[in-house]
Amino acid sequence: MDHRNQSTPRFTYNRGTLEIMSPSVTHERLNRLIALLVEVVAEELGIEIDDLGSTTFKREDLQRGFEPDSCFYIENLEKIRGKSDFDLSVDPPPDLVVEIDITSSSLEKFSIYSHLGVPEVWRFDGSRLLIFNLVERQYVVSNEGRSFPGLSADLISKLLEQSRSLKRLAWIKLIRESVKRKAQ
Repeated sequence: MDHRNQSTPRFTYNRGTLEIMSPSVTHERLNRLIALLVEVVAEELGIEIDDLGSTTFKREDLQRGFEPDSCFYIENLEKIRGKSDFDLSVDPPPDLVVEIDITSSSLEKFSIYSHLGVPEVWRFDGSRLLIFNLVERQYVVSNEGRSFPGLSADLISKLLEQSRSLKRLAWIKLIRESVKRKAQ
């Protein structure tokens, strides 16, 4: 099997079913762009975050676990600061999970995320980002998430589209300018 164009496999476990996925270069490039966007937006808004990437999270008593494409602690940052091991029966889940759906859908993971209480999920299909907020154990599509008030799915989608034609530093500058305009 040829793994040169793939990164480390990601795992999802849901009550006896294990899914293994090996992300492609395109997938990882988009994933890193969104993670960078989150970092730059947080910095511009003065919001402390912790980027835990594709950390493995599991909850043995619920027989569920996941490795998101990316995840961030924002609101619950102080509850996990300095921890190297997480127990989701005690510790909160990430505040924001990012899923890149280029070759396969992450929608089946949403039941895991809701059972574990992940408040916000961003799902990007390569052209459009959707924001899902957890409301009474169900995800509802919203144009704005909880993590970064004022940052819309439409703006994120537009910024991601612009990343294709701009050099990295010019794109970061555009993110900063866009966030500053929104904050005014």
